[in-house]
Amino acid sequence: MPVKNIIPGQHVTKEKLQRSRELRREMTPAEKILWEELRGSKLGVRFRRQQVIQGFIVDFYCHRAGLVVEVDGDVHDLQKDEDERREKVLTEMGLRIVRFGNDEVVKSLSAVVGKIREFIQ
Repeated sequence: MPVKNIIPGQHVTKEKLQRSRELRREMTPAEKILWEELRGSKLGVRFRRQQVIQGFIVDFYCHRAGLVVEVDGDVHDLQKDEDERREKVLTEMGLRIVRFGNDEVVKSLSAVVGKIREFIQ
């Protein structure tokens, strides 16, 4: 069972809040495609996009399922250490993280959505 109240009550800096808003406006093509499948509780649970958690901005977050969904582009090849540190912090909070590459989302959307469904059940 995920830790309750991860988001409520956390301190979020104005800079992080502003950056998360910018990222929502400037989603990558793959993020836009996946968001269309996640938004509006289409999978039976609510997802948030570009959610700040413990100072990190995650691509998609479902509090009820304790699930973080990340869509990785080429930049993640250059920041493996940072991604590992971030995953460690989020995992220690009781969250599960699933990562998909941009190409995977674009070329195999139904498979990606199927994997997300497995995580939320």
